[in-house]
Amino acid sequence: MVLRREPTARHMRLGVELRRLREGAGLTTIEAAALLGANRVQITQIESGLAGVSDERLRRLASHYDCTDQEFIDALVAMATDRTRGWWEAYRGQLPTSFLDLAELETHAAFLHEVAILYVPGLLQTEDYARAVFSARVPELTDDELALRVQHRMRRQQITPAYDSVIHESALRIRVSDRAASRTQLLKLLELSEADNITIRAIPFDLDGFASAASTMTYAGGPLPKLDTVVRDVPHGSAFIDSEAQLTAFRTRFRKVEAVSLDPGQSRDFINRLAKEL
Repeated sequence: MVLRREPTARHMRLGVELRRLREGAGLTTIEAAALLGANRVQITQIESGLAGVSDERLRRLASHYDCTDQEFIDALVAMATDRTRGWWEAYRGQLPTSFLDLAELETHAAFLHEVAILYVPGLLQTEDYARAVFSARVPELTDDELALRVQHRMRRQQITPAYDSVIHESALRIRVSDRAASRTQLLKLLELSEADNITIRAIPFDLDGFASAASTMTYAGGPLPKLDTVVRDVPHGSAFIDSEAQLTAFRTRFRKVEAVSLDPGQSRDFINRLAKEL
């Protein structure tokens, strides 16, 4: 069995789901290995994302774990057998792994929901805006590192799933660069808001009910709700959240944030008004 040197978030999520099934069945890794005709180390490697698992073996494991949700099993098999090499793999070893994992997650997402408080979401940023954001990093990036991050962010913007973004006025007003760059960014948002798969909503300062929108998040829909993922920014990069309790909480949070935001038409008017002020 060839081990992966650097499992992706997708590999690790598959392993997490298999571990949850095993633990739900009340089996130890030794017992699961015996049922599969393997050893405990192999089960541990599969559950940590270090080793792959075939269609046949995954279905045998699911059967041993008494999982009867065929749709869920099929979704796990699709994750396990996908051999597609994504465009982000060209950046492996050049950018932090979290950058690659986020691009992979977005590519496989059934839909994307985002709440932005301080910065315009990366999927909606202009090149100049993205460069200004990355230029503010401490420690400072080299010119090559900066160029790679901006290039990667622009590649991520080939958005195909339905994308709903709620942006607070603070993110729309903060000038990460200069007045011209800010105006160009706002005009870009107006342009993108006309796309069939993109919905942009704004939350003005004077709108009531802001408390539930007090933190940034990206919610990526999986093939099934139990395979959804939330991404949060943390000091060392990005945290991928997938426990059912947390997913439920973030679904509720996004619903509340969306409820207190302006509708898409009002949001376009609001963003247009901000652009004219610059």
